[in-house]
Amino acid sequence: MDQLALAETPAARCAYYRHTCDLPAGFLPEIGRIIVRAGFVGAITMPAALGQQVHDDLIYHRNPLGPVISHVRSKRWTFLIRPDLPDDVRLFAELFRLNVSIVPVGGEIALPSPADSQAGYREWIVAPENGFRPSGAAIVDTVRSCRNMGPR
Repeated sequence: MDQLALAETPAARCAYYRHTCDLPAGFLPEIGRIIVRAGFVGAITMPAALGQQVHDDLIYHRNPLGPVISHVRSKRWTFLIRPDLPDDVRLFAELFRLNVSIVPVGGEIALPSPADSQAGYREWIVAPENGFRPSGAAIVDTVRSCRNMGPR
């Protein structure tokens, strides 16, 4: 996170994401957003309360935890993943019923930019420090496990 804190311009932050975190990030200056297109990287978005349960369950079971973004205003979390999930309508429908979505290939994944934390848009729950991202299938299994247990 210390290196991320040093990347206080959009260009420096993009360079950090690209070179240190293996995230093919780009900057959209017209809206001030740093994005990565889903494909090489995947993402699963869910309500923050469920995201916290998934985060805690992964830690409790000593499973590796990858980058997690909080979308502060919408109270949603996005887990960056390896894109290993099948293109399966039944899976999408199952997750949709839980208010969970998989970012489709080509979809935009907004990453925290230097201005986001001051504006209250996006911030890291778990900041990337390298190119590790957990399996999407493992995150989906953890979502299922947390939903079957109910609120803690």
